[in-house]
Formats: sequence, C-alpha cells, structure tokens
Amino acid sequence: MKRKVMWSFIILCGLFVLFSYSSKLDFGIAVGEQFFSVFWSMIKILPCAFILIALFEKWCHRETVERHLGAHSGVKGYLWALILGSMTIGGLFVAFPLAFSLHRKGASLKVIFSFLGFAGVCRIPMTLFEASFLGIEFTIIRLCTAIPIMLGTGMLLGWYLEKQNYTIRE
Repeated sequence: MKRKVMWSFIILCGLFVLFSYSSKLDFGIAVGEQFFSVFWSMIKILPCAFILIALFEKWCHRETVERHLGAHSGVKGYLWALILGSMTIGGLFVAFPLAFSLHRKGASLKVIFSFLGFAGVCRIPMTLFEASFLGIEFTIIRLCTAIPIMLGTGMLLGWYLEKQNYTIRE
C-alpha cells in the first residue's frame, strides 16, 4: 500500500511538472528546475559517499568506534562528533548514512544525534562561505551558539530515546 501511494505521488509530481512546462506555468517550471538541480547534486555526491561509507564499514572495527564514540566515551565522543560533523561534505545527504553506520558499529545515540546536528550547522565549507559573505564575527557568534545548542539537543534526545529503549531498525 505504501509503495502504491509513493509511486502515485511521484507520477503525479512528474505529470504536474510536464503540464507546467507545456502550459508555461512559472511555479511548476521552478519546481522542476529545483528538483533537477538537487537530483544532479545528489547524483554527483552520493556514489562517492557510499563508497567511502562502505570502506568505513569494512576498515573501522566496532571496538574502535565503541571506544571513541560509544556510551562510555565521555567528552571525547562529542569532540569526535564535532570533528566528523564539521568535515562532512555533502551535508545531511552523507551524514545520515554515516550516522546509521556509526550506530551499527556501536556509537551511542547521544553522540550520533550530536554528530547530525554538527553536520548540519558546522561544516567547514559552509562556515568558510558564511565568513566570506557575512564576516568572521558573525560566524564566530553563530558557531558559539550553534555548537552548545546542537550538543545539548543531541544529548537530550539521545538520553530520552535510550531511556525509552529505542533502537534503529535495520
């Protein structure tokens, strides 16, 4: 049932974009152009990211991930999450599969949620772009507020879900 709804939605969206191009409907044309822009950027990024994640799966041992990012890693785990999140290229397209891989290797939910927050707001390319246009002062203020917020949110969400015995399904 879910697949039928999903495919029906995809077909309806495609028909809407085709109708918009044929009837010169500006909104539909803008939707189609934005879709293809995001689609091509994903096509360029995801294959390389999945290859790197597969290499991570194969080369990184579970014990190493548990020691550095596990439930008993302490502050070190959050520092690693900040470093990994800031170096993630491709944004959350890449961060979500990597977070799933980290979870399978034994990283705690607190660290994983913090990593996802850091990957969303602390990426180095985004920070450099922001600093060049908005100034270094703005960037420093934003990072000094975003990092504690993402850290606190990740810890709170991870604590709550671990208390509820939540597990991520394969």
